[in-house]
Amino acid sequence: MSTTAGAPGRDTPRDDETPARRSTRRTLLIAAGIVVLIVAAVWLVRWWTVGRFIESTDDAYLQADSVTIAPKVSGYVTDVYVADNQAVKVGDPLVKLDTRQYQVALDQANATVDARRADIQHAQAQLAQQRPNIAQSEAQQQVARVSLRHANDEVARYAPLAATGAETSERLAELKSTRDQAQATLAADAAAAQAARTQIAALDAQLAQANAQLEAARASAAQAQLDLDNTVVKSALAGRVGDRSVRVGQFVQPGTRMMTVVPVQNTYLEANFKETQIGRMRVGQPVELHVDALPGHTLHGVVDSFSPGTGAQFALLPPENATGNFTKIVQRVPVRIRVDTGPETRAVLLPGMSVTVDVDTRSARAQDERIDAENHRG
Repeated sequence: MSTTAGAPGRDTPRDDETPARRSTRRTLLIAAGIVVLIVAAVWLVRWWTVGRFIESTDDAYLQADSVTIAPKVSGYVTDVYVADNQAVKVGDPLVKLDTRQYQVALDQANATVDARRADIQHAQAQLAQQRPNIAQSEAQQQVARVSLRHANDEVARYAPLAATGAETSERLAELKSTRDQAQATLAADAAAAQAARTQIAALDAQLAQANAQLEAARASAAQAQLDLDNTVVKSALAGRVGDRSVRVGQFVQPGTRMMTVVPVQNTYLEANFKETQIGRMRVGQPVELHVDALPGHTLHGVVDSFSPGTGAQFALLPPENATGNFTKIVQRVPVRIRVDTGPETRAVLLPGMSVTVDVDTRSARAQDERIDAENHRG
């Protein structure tokens, strides 16, 4: 009996605690429901004011306009001045080729230039010598003219005397012969003077040809100097060396890929958005970036430009949709985004890294409203 009487005594306190526990549980549930409603309301307000204007994609990768380093001339590699992943500046030497054949070509071209200069000096000397020859020929022509005039005077004076018998006919014949000789000498001297004057034009042409040959020789020497300079391959931009495949002793041809210089300090983002997402995107809209290599960090950027076509348009084999088996596929449009960050963070960002992108398109809402209003008025 005592045991039976004691049992209700132990159960009575439990019956007293049950309503309190139920009340506490009800209060907690109500509080949790209120918190859930508040959170949902806040989320709904944020989605309505901000979230519905955010366009996101994880199909985005960092890019850089890298440059492939290749020689302009052929030859054997004698020196490689850089190592893998080394930082370089503009104008830093990267690779040197064997210079012997190009040095010989330059020496030969310079010798040709010297020979052409000698030809010009020779032509100028001949031209300078020809002018006195012309003066001499003209002087001889003048002497012959004077001699002819004297011979004519002698014949005119002795002809009447020979007719009267005061002079012999032999003397008159001698004077006529002297006159004819003087006339022939004048003609010969005139021809010689004309030939000397004509020689001036030939020497001028020869001098012009020598000058032209000198210019051609100088051009060949300049090309030989350029080829010699091109045996040292220099960096065209600042960055870091990657994909280095050149080795000492390797024979390279013009255009042979030796390495790549990546301007890691000028990386940008290439985000591929669906065509249904870019309707409200505009240049200059703010962007939030989440780089997989920097978890917990939010970077910022700005929409820089849009591709003039979808990615499929620039593919090696663009799709031909004018067929009977057409299937509509949502296309993606590459969007370039400028990354706004400091040099320390940019040093961590490398081309090819994956990024999640959130573009805030709220700035286009007012423009859409104006377009809708114009359409309604129309």
